[in-house]
Amino acid sequence: MAPGAAPPSDGVLWRPTESSIAATRLGAFAHWVSERRGTAFGEPVDYDRIWHWSVESPQEFWGDLATWTGALPGVPDAEVLTDASMPGATWFPGRTLNYAEQALRPAVDGRVDPGSPALIAVAEDSEPVDISWQSLRGQVGALAATLRRLGVRPGDRVVGYLPNIPEAVVALLATAAVGAVWSACAPDFGARAALDRFTQIEPVVLITVDGYRFNGRAHDRREAVGELRAALPTLRATIHVPRLHPEELPEGGLAWADTVADSQEPVFEALPFDAPLWIVYSSGTTGLPKGIVHGHGGIVLEQLKIAQLHQDVHPGDRYYWYASTAWIMWNIATSALLSAATVVVHDGAPGFPDLDAQFSVAAATGVTHLGTSAGYLSTCEKARLHPGKDHDLSRLRVVGSTGSPLPTSTFSWVYDAIRPDVLLASISGGTDVATGFLGASPLLPVIAGELQRPMLGVAAAAWDEDGHPVRGELGELVVTLPMPSMPLYFWNDPDGTRYRQAYFEPWPGTWRHGDWIETTGSGGVVVTGRSDATLNRGGVRIGTADIYAIVEHLPEIADCLVLGVEQPDGGYWMPLFVQLADGQELTEALTERIRQSIRHQASPRHVPDEILEVPGVPRTRTGKRLEVPLKRLFMGIAPDSAVNLATVDDPDLLAHYARLARERGATTT
Repeated sequence: MAPGAAPPSDGVLWRPTESSIAATRLGAFAHWVSERRGTAFGEPVDYDRIWHWSVESPQEFWGDLATWTGALPGVPDAEVLTDASMPGATWFPGRTLNYAEQALRPAVDGRVDPGSPALIAVAEDSEPVDISWQSLRGQVGALAATLRRLGVRPGDRVVGYLPNIPEAVVALLATAAVGAVWSACAPDFGARAALDRFTQIEPVVLITVDGYRFNGRAHDRREAVGELRAALPTLRATIHVPRLHPEELPEGGLAWADTVADSQEPVFEALPFDAPLWIVYSSGTTGLPKGIVHGHGGIVLEQLKIAQLHQDVHPGDRYYWYASTAWIMWNIATSALLSAATVVVHDGAPGFPDLDAQFSVAAATGVTHLGTSAGYLSTCEKARLHPGKDHDLSRLRVVGSTGSPLPTSTFSWVYDAIRPDVLLASISGGTDVATGFLGASPLLPVIAGELQRPMLGVAAAAWDEDGHPVRGELGELVVTLPMPSMPLYFWNDPDGTRYRQAYFEPWPGTWRHGDWIETTGSGGVVVTGRSDATLNRGGVRIGTADIYAIVEHLPEIADCLVLGVEQPDGGYWMPLFVQLADGQELTEALTERIRQSIRHQASPRHVPDEILEVPGVPRTRTGKRLEVPLKRLFMGIAPDSAVNLATVDDPDLLAHYARLARERGATTT
């Protein structure tokens, strides 16, 4: 049966053929393993067989992946995973590698022409610009040499206040080449939100823009950069990337052009497998965002796996995932360099100048892999766009979606309106592991509304509240074996207490991710949303604490509560409930001031959909806001099931929210 020809009555929207399976990187890997080990995976290759092998024999799987990709060839099985504890697994002890060296290796190992593009830069105010592999290596070498002259050493932190531009990629790779630790924040985050992240890690170098363009408007960030510099006493240098004011260089700053002028071959620090690569951040639901530290080796292997085996990335493919540097998908998209793909970096709004902007970029740059948020695809569906007719997407093979569950109707829209023969790679993972737990396989059919399977090497399951596996009903997403990209540790968490509390409660030794999932009869998985209070809009996560820090500062507000509620139609409703100070009124002027404060000091993507006055905010008896129970109320769960009244400090307040939830349900059904 030809791809896309399956009847819709069985839910199958696309089905691979024997010849298409044989042509995949996963098919090639499976045959290589079969010849090497005599392990039978079927003909054509059966995904479920290779998945079972990957979690039943993790030393063989990860060792073979490291050899097949050339990242760490020839490591004996017994030296791949020597301690499978969670947390605290030990991977590839005694082996060294460097993420930047691996990412730039395609230019020297023959997989790509050094003169071909490694990056294609797209911006709202310019035509696409190619940056060759040779040029990228030269810039990385130059910046790495500059960082070393500035005294940057392995383990030091270098931070970027940067949009998705080529300079951000160069900065990440140069930092990694030196062995320093990278961390980034998008410039649409206010200075306070950025400092909540950067102050914790005491950076020695700040690389920043003076502003950015978004949605057709220029946004000057010079004042915010000044605040960052003043509040980060550990800085030895600030490197300025001009975007809005090319002739201006702040006092004491270094010009980006000078730091990369001396093009040279990079010098790569040989680093242990578990050397820290970057720090990304949790959403900060209960306080400051947690600094999640990932290692060079784990990221290299996971990114090679997800790109080559799950998304079928080949050398020379063109990989574009719309992302902000504040979203882990930026790190993942950049990591497509490891698989010798050209990475498209897009600095601009997701729907500017028109809603179909991302498809315009894909067509203009000849993209083979287009990734975006589920929310963007759903918005295009509701607008009745038909990108396959309006744009030349003839090279497109894979459409990726993540950030939130993709509605069933949007699955069908992708095949009707984009292309009938693409692999729709709906992925669920997280910043926590910089990869997916559940997602795509080019060996399996795509069924509307379902993620195809757990990913290779991921021992994922659904557990009930008692820790028992369940099928055909909602359960907590858990992972029962270590993955190499699980965090090394949290920053400023010397005894690992916060790390264990975040993922290994209530089940020590088992990763609990905080998603609700259901395994279907076909073997696929449905993700129904977060089981915690993280605000996850369009894949960009932010903590409720970020919102509270802004709103509670306003004198008119006595207390507040914010929720992020996934809706059955794929929408995302984010209300802010405010308890006013005595004598105050929720006027239009106050409402607008709240919105603008959140927009400018926290994140423009997390401005509430509604601001509602309430008599108070219910809390637990220990003083914590009842975020998750109230979210469950607004998802339609009965009050008795959503919250245990014995834990509530003021049960009468709960009745007010229950009534609001009923009223909202009545208006949306």
